[in-house]
Parts: sequence; structure tokens; C-alpha cells
Amino acid sequence: METLVVGRITTVFGVRGWVKVYSFTEQVETLCSFQPWWVETESGLKQLMVDEWRRHGENLVAHIVGIDDRDLAQTWCGKDILVEKEKLPELKNDDFYWYQLEGLTVITHHQGDQIRLGRVKSLLETGANDVLVVKGDAESIDREERLIPYVDQFVTSVSLVDKRIDVIWDPDF
Repeated sequence: METLVVGRITTVFGVRGWVKVYSFTEQVETLCSFQPWWVETESGLKQLMVDEWRRHGENLVAHIVGIDDRDLAQTWCGKDILVEKEKLPELKNDDFYWYQLEGLTVITHHQGDQIRLGRVKSLLETGANDVLVVKGDAESIDREERLIPYVDQFVTSVSLVDKRIDVIWDPDF
């Protein structure tokens, strides 16, 4: 089973076993539609189901099935919430989940040359647009880290099959 971290149980909420949940999803409420949740424990992955939830400020509060006491809820705090990747909804052809872009090789087309800039280390959300954090590796032009806006002006193609992102980016930036 391939899993992906989509949120985190942060702290208890009240005395009846509810917990506060921080969602890494773009739309916070979608976290509860990805059931079951999986949490890593010392004895392996443990499955959790949520039977009630509601928005609480920017995040969520949720009740985990079978957890009706604050002390028992506390044992789940500080744990990442994982879901099975196949539970994620299908995206349009030109949309990608961040996890799909991480690790892809980034090639710039600059002055007629193809230059390897490195691999996508992570992505940042800036409000205006997402940004690729590209870290140089042993096969790239240098070991520099570059921040490349993930917009059509700079990103010309993404191929998951070839594990490659083509960009128009000056390697001196």
C-alpha cells in the first residue's frame, strides 16, 4: 500500500475524545473524505476512521471512532495522517499532485542548450503561485538551489513517464 501524508493530528479538543487536525490539503474539508486514515505506530500502521468532524478556524476538529476520552485521544496527537494514494481523486491531464513532482529532473532550455538544473526537492505555496524548489545534484550544472515559479511562462512541460520537467529558466538565476 502506497501512502501519502495529508495532515497531522495536533492536539486534543475538549474532553470527549475529539482532536484538532491540521490539513495539508488545499481544501481543508477534503481530508475527511479520504477514509480510512492511517497513522504510524510502534507496531506498524494503524487504521483510524472519523465519524464526526467540523471546521474550526483554518483547520478541523474530528472525532475518531472508538475514542471517547481525552487521555486516549492524546495518544494520537503529534501523528501524521496518511491515506492510500489510490484514494486521491483523478486530476485533469495537466494537473499534478505535489508528491508527483518531487524528485523529477528539471531541464532548462536556455539559448538553444538543454541544461540540467537538478531535481525538484519540494514545492512552496506563495499565494500568487506555487514554486518549485530545485536542488542541483551530481549530474546538474551546479549544486545551487533555485526557486522556479510553477507557471506556464516558465514550466513548459511535465512528464511523469520520463520523470522530467522542462523549463525556460536562466541557469544563472
